[in-house]
Amino acid sequence: MSSSDFPPVRAAGRGAAWYRGDCHVHSVHSDGELSPEELAAGARAVELDFIATTEHNSAAKPGAWGHLAADDFLILLGEEVTTKTGHWLALGLAPGEVVDWNHQAGDGLLGQCLDQVHRAGGVCVVAHPRAPYPSGDFMFPFPGFDVVEVWNGLWTSDRPWNADNEAALAEWARGLAADIRKGSWRPAMGNSDTHLEKQIGIPHTVVFAEELSTAAVLAGIRAGRSWIAESADVDGSFTAHVDDRVAGLGERLATHGEQVEVHAALRGVPTGTVSFHTDRGKVHQASLPDGGVGAVRWNTTADQSAFVRIEVRHPNGHVAALTNPIILD
Repeated sequence: MSSSDFPPVRAAGRGAAWYRGDCHVHSVHSDGELSPEELAAGARAVELDFIATTEHNSAAKPGAWGHLAADDFLILLGEEVTTKTGHWLALGLAPGEVVDWNHQAGDGLLGQCLDQVHRAGGVCVVAHPRAPYPSGDFMFPFPGFDVVEVWNGLWTSDRPWNADNEAALAEWARGLAADIRKGSWRPAMGNSDTHLEKQIGIPHTVVFAEELSTAAVLAGIRAGRSWIAESADVDGSFTAHVDDRVAGLGERLATHGEQVEVHAALRGVPTGTVSFHTDRGKVHQASLPDGGVGAVRWNTTADQSAFVRIEVRHPNGHVAALTNPIILD
């Protein structure tokens, strides 16, 4: 295989910046309806900066993706490991590398598969843990996985949020406080799970990366320096402040016992609702104006809140965006 058969692991990009990407897509090389060319064109049309190839139980085909990468568009290599007791994403694999799918909950084989991905510098993602079909209901234990896909767009092309995503979000949120206390919390991410036209990027993950490269994007995802958006129409910034000290998503803020101001600035969600969530549950809620552009502030302390995460919802209750936590020390 020639190196030109596969996309490069680094693109010119914009340096250290927020990048939008969809890390769960399927082409005609597994069970998708679109060619790699159509997927790449669709991703660029909805303003994504990167995608990950995740064919079922197989590696990216040589020659299928390399010519589609560009200075402003990164393509990561991955796989959807499709087992009888749940699906998971292996992101950041080497060209031609395949993770064996022939394992299931309770057989003791999962660990060596996760280790294979981690040795490659990759990230292991719990995929659609509450998907409405037998093998989609995730039965493996979460420890060992790096990230949880709490928002999956496969069944939501006509409505970007459903009860299965609500259940996955609630499950992730319930365990967040205990996981943060143990120092082993798993960030959330969102992906389209594209199989059909007009699905790509609904939703996607917005990640802060030091550069547009496989290693940097995965580092941002692994650290939780990210949030999930239903489309590029939704944009925002989410920070916590104590005097001149500032922390963003996935970061820790040393508060020294002082009051913390949490700040969410949004656009693209007319008459939406912004809610702040901590280890005490939902603690504050405010409305966005009809124009969809606004900012919401809320004050707390580290004694009151071990972390703060934010949800943005449409008037019908469907999620438009949600974030990973900012941790308060």
